[in-house]
Amino acid sequence: MDGLSAWWDSMELWLAQLWFPLQFLIVIAVVLPVCALAAWVIDRVVGLVASRFGSARRARERPEPPS
Repeated sequence: MDGLSAWWDSMELWLAQLWFPLQFLIVIAVVLPVCALAAWVIDRVVGLVASRFGSARRARERPEPPS
């Protein structure tokens, strides 16, 4: 863990010392794909859960046809 901590500290220091427009571009280049991936994963998980539980609820709420 000490190695990871030292690496993180050096990256943070390097980023903090950059010119602000470069900081912005680097952060956007990293954060935008991570957020897009997280949104895609959340959408897939919610879709799977909704399809699993949503169809059971619709079947329960559907009135029986008259005989």
